[in-house]
Amino acid sequence: MATRSRIGVELSNASILSVYHHWDGAPSWLGRILQTHYNTQEKVSDLIDGGDMSVCWTDKVWGEDRKDGQKYGPEYYSARGEDCPPRLDRDQDEFFSDGEEFSYIFRNGNWFAYDMHQFEDLVAPEPIEIPEGVLAC
Repeated sequence: MATRSRIGVELSNASILSVYHHWDGAPSWLGRILQTHYNTQEKVSDLIDGGDMSVCWTDKVWGEDRKDGQKYGPEYYSARGEDCPPRLDRDQDEFFSDGEEFSYIFRNGNWFAYDMHQFEDLVAPEPIEIPEGVLAC
């Protein structure tokens, strides 16, 4: 079962460039992967530039060993021929409006996680902590 999420980077004008992430978007996995492996502006930008993805940290790409020379990395939908580029939202409210279960924003060199309470009646996204600890080295 998927835990849908959205990964974004806040730009200088407060707009957010983001991508959809399908598999295991909970902070205990995705949050820790982002903090461990995508912890600089350059790494986050490279991740988001690839577009929507199934997962951001895997040793396979659609059932086959990686051919990009990396041991682990993203599994983009573009690798199977889909056109799913990053999305630009004018602000945080628009970014939060897409309906994923969790959202992540890289802002000022730090990750911020939000529980969107997708299956609950709460109105506002809730800021949540990303658990400590390196994951999947």
